[in-house]
Amino acid sequence: MAGASQPKRLLILSSKLGYQSRSFAEAARRLGAEVAFGTDRCRKVDNLWGDGALALRFENPEAAAEAVARLASETPIDAVLALGDQPTLAAAHAAARLGLTGNPVEGAWNCRTKLRQRQVLRAAGLPVPEFFAFRLDELLEEILPRVPFPCVVKPLTLSASQGVVRADNPAAFTAAVGRVRALIQSPPLTSSHRTDLDRLLVESYIPGREVAVEGLMTAGRLRVLAVFDKPDPLEGPFFEETIYVTPSRLPAEVQSAIADCAARSVAALGLTDGPLHAEFRIQEGKPWVLELQPRPIGGLCARALRFGPDRIGLEELLVRHALGFPGAGAEREVEASGVMMIPVPRSGIFDCVDGLDEARATPAVTEIEITARRHDPVLAWPEGSSYLGFIFARAQDPARVEQALRQAHARLRFVFSSELPVEHPAAPRAGCGESPRRRPAAAKGSRARR
Repeated sequence: MAGASQPKRLLILSSKLGYQSRSFAEAARRLGAEVAFGTDRCRKVDNLWGDGALALRFENPEAAAEAVARLASETPIDAVLALGDQPTLAAAHAAARLGLTGNPVEGAWNCRTKLRQRQVLRAAGLPVPEFFAFRLDELLEEILPRVPFPCVVKPLTLSASQGVVRADNPAAFTAAVGRVRALIQSPPLTSSHRTDLDRLLVESYIPGREVAVEGLMTAGRLRVLAVFDKPDPLEGPFFEETIYVTPSRLPAEVQSAIADCAARSVAALGLTDGPLHAEFRIQEGKPWVLELQPRPIGGLCARALRFGPDRIGLEELLVRHALGFPGAGAEREVEASGVMMIPVPRSGIFDCVDGLDEARATPAVTEIEITARRHDPVLAWPEGSSYLGFIFARAQDPARVEQALRQAHARLRFVFSSELPVEHPAAPRAGCGESPRRRPAAAKGSRARR
């Protein structure tokens, strides 16, 4: 129609394996916005996945921003939204290049590695574990005198607790370093173009309960959308997450301290706009910062949150905020909700799952989605980073939500046809020239998880 205003256009930056892309794109289209994708896919095969995505390399954020600027010169872009840790710095560069609202490049850079974030937060006086990093070519006998036991060993840039191992003594530390080294030196990771895979981070283990915070930043002000309890003990030796439940059952004063710590951390890092996902440990009522990232919660977990009288999802809330649409200030629903990221009991070839109908019939369970594909390899933690699927529940109180998630999970029976060979510490990933049949059924664009 002549004179009609052009629809706004959202650019979503995500890994080519991200679960989230489809749900965010669908939310944008429901609002009448157009969507473009930028993903870290192979540039040698034109439109391999059939979604017209811009091929980017997130390890080179300046070049990625240049490619986005070229795209914007042809079709204007109104907002950039990063899904997952890897695209956040490219998103900041792109927003700055296009003059769009977004996090400053320095703020995104401060979250680029776990080491850099620890350094910034410690300098600002935030409560972080004791830590240091070392190169993989250093002798362990020279490293051991510096190790605070119990400790946690982790890569500098991986997410979803992949490669995170607790060690309580020198022997366990040596074994942990060997296992994490094998992971980050495996072909799937060395060919992934990730940075800082030549060092490991060592930090003191902080006992206590763990929580996650989902937030939204506007001009430097943090709004806490939800505090998730993690009722399962995450004590190691590996740290695969399972259940998230909100609202938190922690005392109000502890939740207030968490929100204050998150706000001070955001300010110290220099983050200003967009989604925030953060992790904290609570020790004797005091929050300790584990990690913050300027992106939304991963996988399908966003489905656990709904907002306003229309009960819009987190994806739509964030799209409204990014594009400046009304409704981004909607409050979270009063009803308790939660999600279980279905854990991987062992590495192997996933064959099938039984008991789905029975599990879905569990009172208070609203949805179960199995995202693992039949006959594909799956990896248990610490080598793994992808879950078998997600269970969602809603009820009047958090305890009932947690109970429903556990009951539904107990009714599922996962079958594995074989063990994975020991010499393959990381699952295969689609690379240049691989067939699009490797594309996961859960998402048309990309698949990223928490």
